[in-house]
Amino acid sequence: MQFSVGRRELLSKLQMVTNVVERRQTLPILGNVKLSWADNSLALTGTDLDLEVDTKVSIDSDAQGATTVPARKFLDLCKAAPEDAELRFEQQESRFLVRYGKSRFSLGTLPADEFPMVETSGDALEFDIPQKVLRRLFEKTQFAMAQQDVRYYLNGLLLELSGDAVRTVATDGHRMAISESPVGISGTETRSAILARKSVLELGKLMGGGDRSAHLKLYKTHLVAEADDAKIATRLVDGSFPDYERVIPSKTDRLAKINRQGFREALQRVAILSSEKYRAVRLEFYGSELKLSARNPDQEEAEELLEIEYQGEPLEIGFNVNYLLDVLSAVEADTVEMQLADSSSSCLIAQPGETSERYVVMPLRL
Repeated sequence: MQFSVGRRELLSKLQMVTNVVERRQTLPILGNVKLSWADNSLALTGTDLDLEVDTKVSIDSDAQGATTVPARKFLDLCKAAPEDAELRFEQQESRFLVRYGKSRFSLGTLPADEFPMVETSGDALEFDIPQKVLRRLFEKTQFAMAQQDVRYYLNGLLLELSGDAVRTVATDGHRMAISESPVGISGTETRSAILARKSVLELGKLMGGGDRSAHLKLYKTHLVAEADDAKIATRLVDGSFPDYERVIPSKTDRLAKINRQGFREALQRVAILSSEKYRAVRLEFYGSELKLSARNPDQEEAEELLEIEYQGEPLEIGFNVNYLLDVLSAVEADTVEMQLADSSSSCLIAQPGETSERYVVMPLRL
């Protein structure tokens, strides 16, 4: 059995499935990718037991077969080939041969029928959503996911379907990001799922641009997403996401409208002299000015003044500067609104007159 495929056509697909393969595994076969070929198509599969990625590429043979090969060795061999090389493959009993030009490599294999697959069962809610919309929902919220928090459900992202809208929410307990978009599944009862961090990142990579749609199937314990010639199946996080609606500030009597880019650049400059441990920046709102300042343990100080539109009594409040910068990088409008109550209450940041994207940041005690 022999077949060939262009390096350029194969490499991006192989990288996609190799991304989910962990470098350390409990089972040797989990370090492999599964290769299945038939009907002029080569299917590639990678898994870590919780997340499975499948994709395919056209080949020049209608031969049939399947095997598994070491994922990263196979990827490195294909990367090392000349850019326009034609990669030739051949299976010989327990070996898988890779050839290009005058080079020849022999990889060890494990049986394809021992490769574990993510199994889904039961009824599923199925719907289509434009790939660019789903990708945007992830991009606008994923930065707020926790990392290695003991509250494991915070190390992921909430995907919620309510009425005819889909919403993503992420929080690490110190800040929260919410983004939503309408979808054509009117009348659907509220359904929610928590996606693990790794699944969110890989799903975001899978989603392309343009008007192409992704087909999603939401099961009780899994989510399956199909886009173009690739499919991702992921186990959902078993847990209860916090009631995010209760976190959104509702009683705010101070409102500031600030040029986003100017605010972002000023924060970046002030942050240079902030404490490396707490990354605290002080914001003082009064009249039509915003004073930004920071100080570090070496008694070094930074101060900036910005012209803003402000309504309400003067206010002095502190924030982690990184949290503010993350929000300002996610917002695309020229102007942002900050809705504030007092120095100990969370702040709501959004685009003026827009509720589809909202960000909540808790203050620091100065």
